[in-house]
Amino acid sequence: MATGLGTGFDSAAVAFHRDGELALDACVVTIGAFDGVHRGHQEPLRQTIAAARRRGIPAVVYTFDPPPKVYFGQAEPLISLREKLERIATFAPDHVVVADFNQIYVRRTALDFLAELHKLQPREVIVGEDFRFGSCKGGTALLLRQPFNTRILPPVRCGNGEIVSSSRIRSLRQSGLAAAAATLENWRDIVTAPPADRSGLAQLEVASR
Repeated sequence: MATGLGTGFDSAAVAFHRDGELALDACVVTIGAFDGVHRGHQEPLRQTIAAARRRGIPAVVYTFDPPPKVYFGQAEPLISLREKLERIATFAPDHVVVADFNQIYVRRTALDFLAELHKLQPREVIVGEDFRFGSCKGGTALLLRQPFNTRILPPVRCGNGEIVSSSRIRSLRQSGLAAAAATLENWRDIVTAPPADRSGLAQLEVASR
């Protein structure tokens, strides 16, 4: 039997939403592109779920489709939206919010984004130190700290000290170093939860076309 974070987890327990749809009384939320859901992304996911469980409130993952760098033509996606959502579901959050990153969304200001977060009433926000939001990347992790209790995580590094990033994984793939890229993605020993709630996934995919 395969082992990993997904063992015994029913992905039907995860609720999928478009941005602006979800309102909560409390939560712990992590925000990011999560393209590839690689080792660098897995740490904030784990910490978000753990913090939410300690507090007894929902865990929320807020992500973007397509990832901003993909939208602006700076990169190709590492994985499809469906696979990203399935990988995120493996960590067992209660809610996943997928923002449709399009020409309308990119015009939203940092204050617009903060207003949406207020609807989630987060007790804690967990992001990486390079997180940016709002038009022209006007919002920073430090700005999040003004209205919210925000935990800013340092980048995850591999054994040689290099930062684990989507860009590095793309570079390794392009150089023919698929095994090294797979090590940074770290999905060999993690079971991807079966997409039991396919209706929610399908609705998100159709809406993004």
